[in-house]
Amino acid sequence: MTGFVLYPDLLLQQAAVSRPVDAALRDAGMALREAAAGVEAYGLAAAHIGRVEPVAVVSVAPAGVARDYRLLFNPVVLATSSEKAFGSESSVSMPAIEVPIERAIWVEIGFDAEDGTAQRLRLEGFAARVAQHEIDQVNGIFFLSRLSRLKRDTAIRKYLKSQRAG
Repeated sequence: MTGFVLYPDLLLQQAAVSRPVDAALRDAGMALREAAAGVEAYGLAAAHIGRVEPVAVVSVAPAGVARDYRLLFNPVVLATSSEKAFGSESSVSMPAIEVPIERAIWVEIGFDAEDGTAQRLRLEGFAARVAQHEIDQVNGIFFLSRLSRLKRDTAIRKYLKSQRAG
């Protein structure tokens, strides 16, 4: 899929509202999983494919291993470690830009499965980073907002320059 929503589209700032898992939400989830697999993304939120829906897909496999996608309907962060670490993050909505973002090293998340049952999952390391990134996006928080204003402005300038050149 090449039709990802690109920064600075306002859709990336819209928070999805939690709702019961139904056929339409499952359809959004399937489209999201297909889009993620198509570009081998570690994770995506519905906003990336133009839908303001409370669903994300996250690969729970360690970095460097084949993707193991999990659909997260109505995802929420329940708990995080107090220990944080910086790691490189990027987005299909801002191609060619990678920036260091500080995140908790483990996270416990809650979400609904495809059948609507409530689930809990503890993730560590890279998978925890991806889950936090995508849950932020479900909530309308684009990853650049986790940067200082100076670093954010630098990343945006670099992105806009790359868009003009491409």
